[in-house]
Amino acid sequence: MTTDESASKGTETKGAETDHSLKQLTQVVYALQAASFLVGFSMIAGVIVNYVKREDVAGTLYESHFNWQIRTFWWSLLWAAIGAVLCLIVIGFFILAADAIWFCYRVVKGWIRLSEGKPMYAEPPR
Repeated sequence: MTTDESASKGTETKGAETDHSLKQLTQVVYALQAASFLVGFSMIAGVIVNYVKREDVAGTLYESHFNWQIRTFWWSLLWAAIGAVLCLIVIGFFILAADAIWFCYRVVKGWIRLSEGKPMYAEPPR
């Protein structure tokens, strides 16, 4: 085996390990989001991980998952705040219920796409 072949195999192994590590990290964030139904602050931990590790996933399929997770956090937080304020006039309870259902859908859909090895957003046709 030549030196170039050895270096190439080492790079491929390192790339596969990095890919596996990024997939695990993305799964951890989905788990933190799912756990937020029981422990609310875990969702905050998840979005912190997203922002801290965002550069590491740039250019990979996990980037789309991170964007999906970050958007899920911020939109869910917005609708939860609106729903909480509007609970005074009862409609807020419906908004909070819709937000919880939507949040659950986003976590489940993201986790399924991740397990299939697919990005969250379809690439535009060329």
